[in-house]
Order: sequence, then C-alpha cells, then structure tokens
Amino acid sequence: MPDFQVVAEGLLFPEGPVVQKDGSILLVEIQRETITRVWPGGTVEVVATLGGGPNGLAIGPDGAVYIANNGGFLFQTIGGFNRTRSGVHPNYTSGRIERFDLNTGEVRTLYDRCSDNMLCGPNDIVFDHQGGFYFTDMGKNRKRDRDHAGLYYGFADGSHIVEVAYPLTTANGVGLSPDDSIVYVSETETGRLWAFDIEEPGRVRKHPYPSPNGGRLVCGLPGYQRFDSMAVDAHGNICVATLASGCVTVVSPEGEVLRQVLFPDPMVTNICFGGPDMKTAYITLSGTGRLVSMDWPEPGLALAYS
Repeated sequence: MPDFQVVAEGLLFPEGPVVQKDGSILLVEIQRETITRVWPGGTVEVVATLGGGPNGLAIGPDGAVYIANNGGFLFQTIGGFNRTRSGVHPNYTSGRIERFDLNTGEVRTLYDRCSDNMLCGPNDIVFDHQGGFYFTDMGKNRKRDRDHAGLYYGFADGSHIVEVAYPLTTANGVGLSPDDSIVYVSETETGRLWAFDIEEPGRVRKHPYPSPNGGRLVCGLPGYQRFDSMAVDAHGNICVATLASGCVTVVSPEGEVLRQVLFPDPMVTNICFGGPDMKTAYITLSGTGRLVSMDWPEPGLALAYS
C-alpha cells in the first residue's frame, strides 16, 4: 500500500474530483446527489444539491461546472464497503449534462438527449482546448437487462451534441491525450481501455471489424478487475481507477501496464492531479467514503480550464 493522507471522510460515494485554484477540491457525492467542496484541512461544504446522480464534473471555459448526471444510482453495503447495485432510482427520469454557475448558484440542463435518443446515464466528462467536451453515457443496469453505452461530444453553450462512438459496454471514464489527438474511454464490465483517434472535435477515425465500436483496443485487464474513471499524466500515460482490485492502473499509450497502485478499498473510482508541480494525486475511495492524497512520481496533465 502507498503512503497516503486522508483529506476528507464521511463522503457518500465521492467521485469526479477536480482541484481548484484556491487549493480546494470540487467533487460529487453520488449518493448524496450533491456537488461538494473539500477545503484544505478537510472541511466539507455542499455547494449544490442537484438530484439524480451527479457522477463526473469538469470546469468549462466560462469557469462554470459541467456535470455528467447519471440520473441516480441505488446503493448497498457489502463487506463493510459501499457499492452501487443494479436497478433504477425511484426518481429517475433521464440522464443529463448540467451546468452549475458557482457564482450565482444557477443549475440548468444542457442536454438530456442526442437527436431522438434520450441520455441514459452520463458518467464522466472532459473538456478539450477548443471549448467542447467529451462525455460517456454508461446506460442503466437493471436487474434483467442493461443499456448500450456511448461516447458523445457537446458544445458548452448547449447548442450542439453529437454521438462519437456507439455501442460501448458500460463506458465509464473519459480522458484526452496531451495534444487532444486521442480520446480514451474505459469500460467497466469488460475491463478494457479504448482509444479513439480524433480527426476534428467530435469526430473520430473508425476502425473496422473486429472493433465493436470503431476504437483501438489499448489494453484489457485479467480477472475480475473493472475500470472506472481516469486521468492522464503529462507523459500521456492513462491512470485508470480500477474496481475490485482496488487500485489505480497506469497504462502507457502503447498499452503496457506500467504499474498498479493499491489502496485499502475495492471501490477506487477516480483520480485527479494538483499541487504546484502537478505531482499530488487525489483519489476517491468510494467504498469507504474518503478522498485521499499522495505524492505521484509523474506530473499530471493540466486540464484545459481548471
């Protein structure tokens, strides 16, 4: 186990951490249905109650917070760890992409559909340097069936959304290479990491069969390991939170698993980077409701607008 520090605890399934310029960390608490700020020193402040299931967040070019809202999860405790379970939240209507203004407190829905297709369960979101964003829609996992998942691209003003890749299987994390030329997507149930080569914002080069979605398979993990969300480091390596084995898996762009950093929680759900040299990693341990930090050997990639 690495040396790490507990930044905050008592969180209700934290995810989507983003370091702010003032040193605080914005994240979501999916079970509490909130955007929450964690201040240096560990003080926790709810800044917005959104309802549904805020799952991933990113800062946009206008300084607002953009949220991938899955519409709501159900939870259970197994072996002392908080976990999601199959089924649909009783107040579920749809998935959606939301915009939250930190200054005014205004929350509005930007997208709840792409063309005629409703969004089911948006999960993670990342902005490119052109001002648009990629997001995954994981779908919903019901007791007897589940939705196909997809990768989408939207404009921050709510004027345009396009389907980038479909179908995927439980698409979860999304990240961009340092030069914005590749968008990466992790699949939870398959334990696979996909790469899509970007031709222009919102459009990727599709690979033929046997690719099931047009992407390039970067790597897959053996056993019962399941991928969650991700961050990319300054060297282009993809750092993917990994469920069941309870670690962060560091994968090179060529698909080599460089290392796995283990934590005492099987529900390691996300990672982000901060600090003056971008070498402090913040990791959400959702099974125990903690945000932790640790020194990271490589600097993280600075996000477009954070």
